Amino acid sequence: MTQPENGSTVLTTDTNVTAAADIESERAKCGFWFTEDISPGAKLNLSLTRILTSTQSKYQKIDVVETVYGKTLVTDGKTQSAEVDEFAYHESLVHPTLLRCALSFPSDGAADGLGSPRTVFIGGGGELATAREVLRHRSVKRVVMVDLDETLINVCRQHLPEWGGDTVDSDPRFELIVGDAHAYLLQCSEIFDAIIMDISDPIEAGPGIALYTREFYNHAKSLLSVPQGVFVTQAGVAEAVPSLQMQRSGGVDEPLCYAPIINTLAEVFECVVPYSVSIPSFGSDWGFVMAFNCGSDLGGDNNGGSDIGTTVREEFANIPKKIIDDIISKRIQGNNNGTSNDNDILRHYDGETHRTMFSLTKSLRKMLKDDKRIMTRDNPIFMY
Repeated sequence: MTQPENGSTVLTTDTNVTAAADIESERAKCGFWFTEDISPGAKLNLSLTRILTSTQSKYQKIDVVETVYGKTLVTDGKTQSAEVDEFAYHESLVHPTLLRCALSFPSDGAADGLGSPRTVFIGGGGELATAREVLRHRSVKRVVMVDLDETLINVCRQHLPEWGGDTVDSDPRFELIVGDAHAYLLQCSEIFDAIIMDISDPIEAGPGIALYTREFYNHAKSLLSVPQGVFVTQAGVAEAVPSLQMQRSGGVDEPLCYAPIINTLAEVFECVVPYSVSIPSFGSDWGFVMAFNCGSDLGGDNNGGSDIGTTVREEFANIPKKIIDDIISKRIQGNNNGTSNDNDILRHYDGETHRTMFSLTKSLRKMLKDDKRIMTRDNPIFMY
């Protein structure tokens, strides 16, 4: 007990000391948080370790932050890629597509005996990681990448060099064009073995909406080589167990564009093959859609992209693991850790993983089947 100057008595006990320590302990837990809306009523909250940069380009707000998922690129409040799992996203976008090219046209008599793919177009892809994966294919002779936002590309070069950086920039096969991918392809006469769309989600007022329409897909198809040409796009959230909001197909608050993208591509291409992969930093499973014309190697009836039980999808999903692993071993350059182990060529994609990616869950298949929406220039559909 102490006696202050004013004569009042102040009681100092172990309880007071403990309370003060508890308060300081709680204060120590307080920090900065990165919060992202991932669907109506759901947020992803991550402890924010560092902010590496924050800037505004002509088109979007760009942040590079560090969270439990490592360095993370965020544009307009949406995670685009994170250190812990960017390889899973980019390998999933690129390698099944170029595998399809290889299967449909494995050799054209060239000296390397590798055949397709030779030429690849990338729409978007500002992190340079999509180009990084494409350039690992020994058969590839030319890669054209068109991205609208030069500021984004430079931010990624500076703060995310391991995503692609100098390795991509210094490759003589790589051509970077800063511009509108939609406008570029409309004026383009070059034919590509693969067109890969690594673009922003179709959000309202966003720059990417024109790249998800039936009109665009029709034009893209005309720029693909025959018979090996393949188109692929990222397609947003594809939860194995869709939320209640996602099951309200066509509702005002509908946050999902996976089914409309599948349906729209099925209006244009003979074969449409949806697949998905878990991306923890996105807070969900993520969807991709491949589209191509059926070749004799993977022929069969196709009743449209929303009927995902087609022969084509099943045969592609069930390619023997050894075939995929042999193609990876023969065609793809190894990773940068110096290993020569075939199992380490890619970090995510191989013959075993392929089967899981192309086997969608029953509840997701049902939701896709029930959703009949189509995306057109006059009737766009926006993602949450």
